[in-house]
Amino acid sequence: MRSFPSSSGRHWDGSPVAVPMRRALRVNSGGSSRLMRCGQHSRCRECGNRIEWYHHSGPQMVRLHPRELPAARVPADCRWHVSSGIAHPAGDGSSWCRIPHALLCPAREAPAAAELEALRRALAVNTRRLIDAGTFLPPAARPEGAAAQQAVCRPARPVVQLLYVRYLAASPVEEIQCVALTRRRVRCTRPVLAPHTPPGTWTLMPATSATGQLALPADVMAVYNLGALSYAEQLRWRAQRCPPHAATPTAPDLTVPDWEPFDPLLHREHIHTRLPTHSRPGPSGRVRKAVRP
Repeated sequence: MRSFPSSSGRHWDGSPVAVPMRRALRVNSGGSSRLMRCGQHSRCRECGNRIEWYHHSGPQMVRLHPRELPAARVPADCRWHVSSGIAHPAGDGSSWCRIPHALLCPAREAPAAAELEALRRALAVNTRRLIDAGTFLPPAARPEGAAAQQAVCRPARPVVQLLYVRYLAASPVEEIQCVALTRRRVRCTRPVLAPHTPPGTWTLMPATSATGQLALPADVMAVYNLGALSYAEQLRWRAQRCPPHAATPTAPDLTVPDWEPFDPLLHREHIHTRLPTHSRPGPSGRVRKAVRP
């Protein structure tokens, strides 16, 4: 005896076949952001723990701890709540609240409240596990002496100028990664600086934020200038997308771009007064000729 699948939509005993309805997530074409609400998770660059990005009333996005905490354990001035995808710096009257990750980050020296010390220690233990497993590399301390001069040749966080605004990048120019979401539900691994696209130029400019702020006295800094590129290319860089995903506007973003508005007073340690080079000492100890990008 051979059984055949029923085409009537019912099982052999007459019970209906429940077929789950698949609904694809799509990005609103008229929306100001391609970031899906389910994809705003990321990891802290300082401790490696999971965080969530949310828009709020300020110009910058806020990083929140991914879990809710009992409001009784959190001081009143540290409580946040999320409503309709927007974070608000106050409690909503419920017994649960959210908290900024900066108050719990074990890599920061600012001590957390006594009620949050246990959670802060748990995050520190998780950071140590990530380091031991090799999945997270903490930011190295600033080198000294000859190593410091070698680091000047390749800034870890360069200042990039595009669309007449200066930003502080989170990684070297060659390592700025695309933020788009691939079909495999992971972040795109292609860099924004593609081989077949025109690159920017390193230029010495006055140490200003390019937004009307006065320059520091007798201070210049190395800036990766993208102002000579086309308007579309500068938009692609600001969106932090590789060329294939820039040509696919329906592809969502997995995380927010890593650009941080540059402030010469707050980001003083990231100001370099010489142009970066790729010179390296040769086998005989002599320094090879510098090649500027």
